[in-house]
Amino acid sequence: MTTADRNDRAPLLRRGFRLEYATLCWNVVGIVILGVTAITSHSVALIGFGLDSLIEIGASMVVIWDLSGTSGGRQRRALRLIGIAFALLAVYLTVQSSVVLAAGYHPGHSPAGILWTGITAVVMFALAAGKARTGATLDNPVLRTEGRVTLIDGLLATAVLLGLVLNATLGWWWADPLAGYVLVYYAVREVRTIFRSEH
Repeated sequence: MTTADRNDRAPLLRRGFRLEYATLCWNVVGIVILGVTAITSHSVALIGFGLDSLIEIGASMVVIWDLSGTSGGRQRRALRLIGIAFALLAVYLTVQSSVVLAAGYHPGHSPAGILWTGITAVVMFALAAGKARTGATLDNPVLRTEGRVTLIDGLLATAVLLGLVLNATLGWWWADPLAGYVLVYYAVREVRTIFRSEH
């Protein structure tokens, strides 16, 4: 790579780092907010989305390592750990959502959870668009792939938001655990994608 090529890539790399650090910071704050709101409302969907935010932090760290020129071996190990975390998330949410549905447990309302997931959906969609553009310009498949994870994170926030709103406005308590099943579908799909890519 020539000096000119490196100079052209430098601003794009800085933008990639900024996008990932923004995602990282948002999810760190989100875990705290989601943890408090999930405990107070006993919402399966909020708990699951909080765990998903934890996994998103790991995914952002993988991209930061990649943009820093970290070796592929370490990246593969990190992706494998993310895949295992997604598998554990899927098992937990399947059991928890099924128990809540079978018991007919009604979660409480969570105005703070509604507000946070609504804002998060908008932020994740904006970050995903930035990562898609930057990853395409850099021709970096890792950044592009993680951008799709961020896009799905925004879609998940929308699904959780819908469940919370339906529970709060119409009393559809079962919408909350059903939103948990949406997270299960996403987690299983990510596990398959991550481990299939290794082969």
